[in-house]
Amino acid sequence: MSPVRLRALYLALATLVVLLDQATKIMIRAWVPMHDRIVVISGFFDITHVENTGAAFGLFAGATSPYRPILLNAVAFAVFVLVLVYAFKSPVHWKRLQLALAGILGGAVGNLIDRIGSGAVTDFLRVHIANKWEWPSFNVADSAITVGVVLLALDIWKNPDGAETKPES
Repeated sequence: MSPVRLRALYLALATLVVLLDQATKIMIRAWVPMHDRIVVISGFFDITHVENTGAAFGLFAGATSPYRPILLNAVAFAVFVLVLVYAFKSPVHWKRLQLALAGILGGAVGNLIDRIGSGAVTDFLRVHIANKWEWPSFNVADSAITVGVVLLALDIWKNPDGAETKPES
């Protein structure tokens, strides 16, 4: 596949993440009242509607600074720009790296759309163990970012000097 087609494919993947993220958030906001919970797997997984005004996993949600939204949006926009630049400067045939960056890029844009539009990110996926141990609620964008970061870490581990010379299979 040509480099131009590969770039287009990675951008299409990032766009798909944004579209899926936004579509699921629209459905949750329309169909699940705030803080309601739909049990999917009893004692393990629920759909719930929460709005996160903080950073990832609710960090800084309790901060009262009037600059918090500006700072969070600026950081999210900076991540978007840095990942986009890095993706275009990196060899297009490094598939794992490009897939990682596409996931991070799509997730960052999905959450940035929420922050700019309403000042909060809609989260709705809740994983817990018998309501005692709970992972903070998250969304499709967060999932794409997490998978992207894991792939990026794997790429760094497998290719620590960045000197890959042949395309990944």
